[in-house]
Amino acid sequence: MQRKTFISTLILSCVLILGYAQNPFVLSIKKGLAQKDSTDTTNDFYDNEDTYQLPHSMKIQVSGEIVNPGTIDISKLPLHSVIIKEALPTESGTKFIGSYRYDGVSLYDILNEYVLAKKNAKEFRPIIDLYIEVENDKGDKVVISWGELYYPVHLHEIIIAIKVMHIVPSKTKEYWPLPNEAKLIIASDLLTCRNISNPTKITVKSLDKNFVVDQGIDPMWSNQFKIIENGKEKDICTKLPDKLPKLTYPTIFYGRGKGIHGVTPFVGFELKSFLNKYLKINEKNLKSGMITIAGIDGYRAAFTLSEIINRNDHSELLIIERNKLEGDGKFSIFPACDFFSDRAIKAISEIHIDFSK
Repeated sequence: MQRKTFISTLILSCVLILGYAQNPFVLSIKKGLAQKDSTDTTNDFYDNEDTYQLPHSMKIQVSGEIVNPGTIDISKLPLHSVIIKEALPTESGTKFIGSYRYDGVSLYDILNEYVLAKKNAKEFRPIIDLYIEVENDKGDKVVISWGELYYPVHLHEIIIAIKVMHIVPSKTKEYWPLPNEAKLIIASDLLTCRNISNPTKITVKSLDKNFVVDQGIDPMWSNQFKIIENGKEKDICTKLPDKLPKLTYPTIFYGRGKGIHGVTPFVGFELKSFLNKYLKINEKNLKSGMITIAGIDGYRAAFTLSEIINRNDHSELLIIERNKLEGDGKFSIFPACDFFSDRAIKAISEIHIDFSK
């Protein structure tokens, strides 16, 4: 009886193993191609093609306003995946490059253990005026605000990609060209100018601007704000234009320090639409343009030009005009893209637009 049971069990096991081995998805796992699901065994659209390695030294030099500059081995950090459609501006319009899944190391993780040493910390302690400059081996540079790295609703979407996979349309079967080296990927960008190849260096910086800090100012009110481009005053705004696109964002308004502030919807206008007439939109400026927004009390935040005018997630920054609200006005900023409320500037007195020369 025991012998028959043993033989039956052995036969059943062989049948199961044989069937398991014939499953094409299982075969792909056995061959080390677990990312590829060419038969659509799963519901995942983003694992149906081969994944290719992108060469990189796996070393990033980190310097700037930090206590412990040095070189980090990114091969020891976890991988994150993002899916993007890449496109670049041209003289005749927009050129589509391709659609890909990228796997790589998050800049959030790369910078996580570097201790900040802001040069203006005595004057202004908040870290929202920080940004980083990422440079590659060819000298190309792009800027990323500290808010984009550590404050967004969706974390780990700025990576150094070391793997890539085509996202292929099921009907057209189009295979767009693949990059041949590692890339910086910023998943929220519409035009992907900041996705430079082979990044090797990160420099942490704070805004090189002076503002008078007065935390006890009362009333917290400014009837106007200045538009300043590369240090030169261009305009003074006392009222927002009537024809700006109006948006309403239901919000749980939550600060990193004080927590919940309220759940009242924010109603305002697209900041990018207001700024449009002052901006020069091209690849160079999308890579290096910075915008500083400051309140009358000296509280300020750094934003990149790209995160304000070049988003693909429709999480817009709002500029709000409220004539009767003491303590906020008259103009304020609400960054819908941020988890925390810290970059929501009240009583705006200056907006600085800085393009590299």
